[in-house]
Amino acid sequence: MVQMSTTDPSPRFEILGRLRAWRDDEELDLGPGKQRAVLAVLLLNVNRPVSTSAIVDAVWEDDPPDNGANVVQKYVAGLRRVLEPDRSPRTPGRLLKLTPAGYALHVPPQCLDAELFQRDVQRALAARADDPAQAAAALRAALAMWRGPALAGLTGRVFDAARERLAEERAAALETCVEIELEQGRHAQLVPELIRLVADFPLREQPRHLLMLALYRCGRQAEALAAYRDAREFFAAEFGVEPGDRLRQLHMRILRSDPTLAGPAAATAPPTAPPPVPVPPMTVPHTPLPQTPVPHHGLVPPAVPPYAPRRTPWWLRIILIGIPPLTFGTGTCALVGYYAGRRRSRLLWLAAAGYLLLTIVFWAIMGTAEEDGSTPYDLPATAAALVTTLGGMVHVALLTAGPVTDPAVMPPPAVVAMIERGARREQARALVAHHPAVARELHVGRPDLPRAFDDGGLVDVNAVPEHVLAGLPGIDPYHAKLIVTVRQTHGPFASVDDLVIRGVLPATVVRSLNDVLVAVPEPAPAPTPEAT
Repeated sequence: MVQMSTTDPSPRFEILGRLRAWRDDEELDLGPGKQRAVLAVLLLNVNRPVSTSAIVDAVWEDDPPDNGANVVQKYVAGLRRVLEPDRSPRTPGRLLKLTPAGYALHVPPQCLDAELFQRDVQRALAARADDPAQAAAALRAALAMWRGPALAGLTGRVFDAARERLAEERAAALETCVEIELEQGRHAQLVPELIRLVADFPLREQPRHLLMLALYRCGRQAEALAAYRDAREFFAAEFGVEPGDRLRQLHMRILRSDPTLAGPAAATAPPTAPPPVPVPPMTVPHTPLPQTPVPHHGLVPPAVPPYAPRRTPWWLRIILIGIPPLTFGTGTCALVGYYAGRRRSRLLWLAAAGYLLLTIVFWAIMGTAEEDGSTPYDLPATAAALVTTLGGMVHVALLTAGPVTDPAVMPPPAVVAMIERGARREQARALVAHHPAVARELHVGRPDLPRAFDDGGLVDVNAVPEHVLAGLPGIDPYHAKLIVTVRQTHGPFASVDDLVIRGVLPATVVRSLNDVLVAVPEPAPAPTPEAT
């Protein structure tokens, strides 16, 4: 339950679950379902006027009442009696007011759980750099406000959109909280929660990334690889795409048993002070670094078999090509369907369905044949037989003519390119962290400038122009202009997370671009003659 001072006469509202309202410790009776829906619309637009027509559209959608304005007025009067029981009938409402633009529900920020949740999440993100443990505790406290799906029981496009938006904010806060706790070594305790998080948000890649990392740090490497396989099969089956670059890179690092994935010791270990980890000094040349290709040796894990296209043996090709005529075309659809599943080709699935349909037509016509073998549909039956037999032979011959490529095995050039890009990004980020002046000299994060140093495609939010930012996925021209305006008026961003802390970009957008964005610090001002 949302807590607030007992001296405040305003009721407290909860929408992170079933819609409820409280005065002190007493839950208020909000009336019938439509009246509750009217209140929900006003709470989604809290402290802003909502027109009567907008309320009617949200509550009744395609089936509005004939006298919609009067019905809304009746429900508003019922809400006023519940929310302001001491108000005189002829006295203007203090909480629920009628303005020229519509009805406005005035609620202090501490009296609506959704606004409290957003405020606490922002504060936790701001405190993450200084006190990660306190930030995680604050996020856990904010997430405890949720009692189920937001606005549970209310249906309609407006409520569905609000529910999806709030669920997105909850998922982002959960991911950030788990990420912080993983950094503190609580991977063993977080595995069950991450499994539930993946099940609740199957389309999000970040929970799968965190689950793989937690499993690996628990010594469960095989299960971490199985989690990646599940993710790959899910995205391929649902959308026909591969997992994102960040998930694939983690998979490759797990296969290589990358020591940098080990992370801190488990939180359950005895509290001993670990010895400091020596950081080797980074030697940075004063001349631009050449773009030498990353060597192949040691980058491809031994668990990935070498990619070698194979050709179908000649004797197997003969058997396969002979199946359509030997089965009178009935085996053609099965053969093409097999290749469709193997190659994940929608066109081949359509072809297999076509062969199956022609086979059904042929045998259906043959079932009407007279004793002399003639049918009234000789021409369609003959055409179907020719297509499924002769056409099937040609189709199978073409399918077995070229080399067999297994889509589960990525060609080495693509693997090397992916690892090379990730390695160059890590190198560039290390350069930014330890030698920001050199990073600026080499134009790290500046795709708009000519460069001799390959940074893997990073984008510096402190320097790139507006049109480069607008070209990134998830950033529209308005937010690109907002980023440039904020950094000019309030100074450069201290980190990529600063975009969320300052309210410039949603956390979901920043998280999706986490692999690309970087904040190169501004150069320190040169000392003045007076200072020297």
